[in-house]
Amino acid sequence: MPGKRPYHHGNLRETLLAAALEVIAEAGPQAFTLREMARRAGVSHNAPYRHFHDKNELLAAVAAQGFEKLTATMKRAAARGLTATDRLRLCGRGYVDFAQRWPQHFLVMFDLPVNGAEYPEYAAAGTQAFQTLLDSILQCQEAGALPPGDPSPMALASWSMVHGVAKLAIGRRLPFSAAGVLDFTNYLADVLMHGMAQPPGIRTQLPGGEPPQSPRG
Repeated sequence: MPGKRPYHHGNLRETLLAAALEVIAEAGPQAFTLREMARRAGVSHNAPYRHFHDKNELLAAVAAQGFEKLTATMKRAAARGLTATDRLRLCGRGYVDFAQRWPQHFLVMFDLPVNGAEYPEYAAAGTQAFQTLLDSILQCQEAGALPPGDPSPMALASWSMVHGVAKLAIGRRLPFSAAGVLDFTNYLADVLMHGMAQPPGIRTQLPGGEPPQSPRG
C-alpha cells in the first residue's frame, strides 16, 4: 500500500526512545502517546508494540536509560578527583550536570510513578546510580574525611542536596547560568561537608559575586 510506514527502522528501540524524549520535551510526559511517538520516529503506529507493551513500559525504558546516563556522568566526573572528598564533590556536580544536559530524562526518572517490581531494568539502573553515590561516601569514610557508621543517611543527605539543586536549575528557579549552577553545587558541597559556619578554606562567595535574589514564581 503506497505511503504505508514500515515496522523496521534500523535500531527501532533506540529510535523510539529518542522520539519519546522529543515528544516529552514539547508536550510533557503525561500528554505524549505511542501513536505520536511513532509518527515522529517515522514508523507505523503499530511498530512501538514490537518493543513496548504500553506507554508505561516505554517510560520505564526512558527512565532506565536516564539512570544509566546518570551513573556514567557521575563516574566520569568523580574520576577527575585526586582525593575522596574531591570525588564526592565531583560526583554531586556530575548529578546536576546530567540534569541540565538531559532534563527530559530527569523528568521521567523522578516525576512519574514507575513500579520497580514490574520493570526490573528500571529498578536495577536506579539502584546502580544510588550505589555510585554511596560508594563515594564509603571512600570518604575510609579516608577519614567522614565519620564511620552507616553511610546511607549521608548518601541520602548528599542526594537530597544535589537533587534539589537539579530540580531548581531545570525549573529555572536559580539565578545562575548553567555553569553558575555547577559552581553553586560546589559551594553547597562545602556547606554539607563543613556546615554553614564557613570555617577557613570554605568559599563564601556565590556565582556572580552577589547573593541571589529571591526567585519569583
